[in-house]
Amino acid sequence: MKSRVQTTALLKCLLLALSLSALAACSDVPPPLPRLGADDVVLAFGDSITYGSGAGPEESYPKVLAQLIGRHVVGAGVPGEITAKGVQRLPGVLDEVQPKILLLCLGGNDMLRKVEPVATESNLRTMVRMARDRGIAVVLIAVPKPALFGGNASFYQAIAREGDLHLESKILKDILYDNEFKADPIHPNAKGYRRMAEAIAELLRKTGAV
Repeated sequence: MKSRVQTTALLKCLLLALSLSALAACSDVPPPLPRLGADDVVLAFGDSITYGSGAGPEESYPKVLAQLIGRHVVGAGVPGEITAKGVQRLPGVLDEVQPKILLLCLGGNDMLRKVEPVATESNLRTMVRMARDRGIAVVLIAVPKPALFGGNASFYQAIAREGDLHLESKILKDILYDNEFKADPIHPNAKGYRRMAEAIAELLRKTGAV
């Protein structure tokens, strides 16, 4: 009898531990993105990758994304921009566009110009805060290091984890490590931008935005 009681108690402890583990795992998942209404705007903010360098004007990822999700997507990409310049430019764009969701894709030019990672990370955090202070949800898009098999800079994951943000960390790495989807060493081609748009559209669907 005593053995059965002990076994039951042990099972209860195991079930409790599993439940707590499941709750902890769930807490690592960022909250759903706000649902986009028919008139809501998505802002794609970044550098030449957001601008669409390497493809035609209608082939950039913001243009393709708008078609895929049936919402207005404003592309605000400036070729060559570093995050320090993005910090200066973003407030005016946010106030003008008034988006519901910000797609933030910056940092590649910082790495190309050997900007200290701590400065890049700080600038990205500042831009996230600027958006959130205005009630705008943020999706962070990681840019791979400009090195063969370099992977993504670790600060993207750190910012996403700290800010409870949704992070797209795979698509640009996959595109820029595959010549079929590149116009040059640092820019996608039209096929690459479509793949990028498809990945972001899928993220927006999975997170409840569309």
